[in-house]
Amino acid sequence: MHTTAPRPIRRLTAPAPHSPRVEILDQTLLPHGQRWLPLADLAGAARAIRSMQVRGAPLIGATAAYGLALGLEADASDQGMAAAATLLAATRPTAVNLAWALGRMLACLAPLAPAARPAAAWMEADAIAEEDAAQNRAIGQHGLALLRQLPRRLEAPLQLMTHCNAGWLATVEQGTALAPIYAAQAAGLDVHVWVSETRPRNQGLLTAWELAQAGIPHTLIADNAAGQLILTGQVDAVITGADRIAANGDVANKVGTLLKALACAHQGIPFYVAAPRSTLDFACPAGAAIPIEAREGDELRLVTGIDAQGEATRLRQIPATEAVCNPAFDVTPAALVTALITERGHCPASSAGLLDLYPEQGRG
Repeated sequence: MHTTAPRPIRRLTAPAPHSPRVEILDQTLLPHGQRWLPLADLAGAARAIRSMQVRGAPLIGATAAYGLALGLEADASDQGMAAAATLLAATRPTAVNLAWALGRMLACLAPLAPAARPAAAWMEADAIAEEDAAQNRAIGQHGLALLRQLPRRLEAPLQLMTHCNAGWLATVEQGTALAPIYAAQAAGLDVHVWVSETRPRNQGLLTAWELAQAGIPHTLIADNAAGQLILTGQVDAVITGADRIAANGDVANKVGTLLKALACAHQGIPFYVAAPRSTLDFACPAGAAIPIEAREGDELRLVTGIDAQGEATRLRQIPATEAVCNPAFDVTPAALVTALITERGHCPASSAGLLDLYPEQGRG
């Protein structure tokens, strides 16, 4: 059980000369193995994001910020900075935190002389990481307030359901959707979590791994079991993270989220979405404008696991010639979302609700 809040990315504040300044927990090995991977340069950071060695919108943003700092160590010219930002921006198009972090970095660095940019880049990337951690802690407390309002079964734990992984592995610290669950545990609230496996990348296994580390009761389920559990009254609320939230409250999240929202709407139970400010895209009017990442077909054709000898292996479950469709995300209409939970509080999933929390976005 963790005694301090873990992080999947760590900055080496006093590295040896010419050594990596950032390390990440390689999430492609979880839950079967753990390895810290050094990010030595811009290309390594871009590869880590693209290959999902880091994943989760807030963590992608923080990693991109550090990736830009690494790039400026090699070339801090205007051309070098622009090329580094372009490379990083192309790695994962749906998660808006990526573009948000790069935009913030460029706004900070562009006015500076090239010689001053590397040091300033490290400071700004550190600030992005620390702000994300603080925002996640606030999300936890605001989400906990909503969980306390849910009807309680007599002498039974609160039954929550998640999709994908939106815990500390997906952020700098604590997570978004899991932050209220960690806050509930700290407050002594009895909870049980139904963990959706989230195929084809099976990121729900990361949630199960996290919850086991924290000692929180949970049960892993096949994605397609979610509707049955919701409609038979075994779930009190569903809470997920997000990769992008449009200005009207539409939510892009890992594919399969929409089906849970539809089941919740049918059953009349809350469907919550937790995300920090960096996931809100006020420049995107609605979910239809969100680009949906299409990932490679082998994520469906192959399965990854541990063989009888305890070694990680990939097995083919369908022929290489089989045509597959592998969208990484879906869009849940705002009307199906009970509330959005951010670091500033919770609000209806609507333009008006978001502007109540972020009135500065309605100016100008």
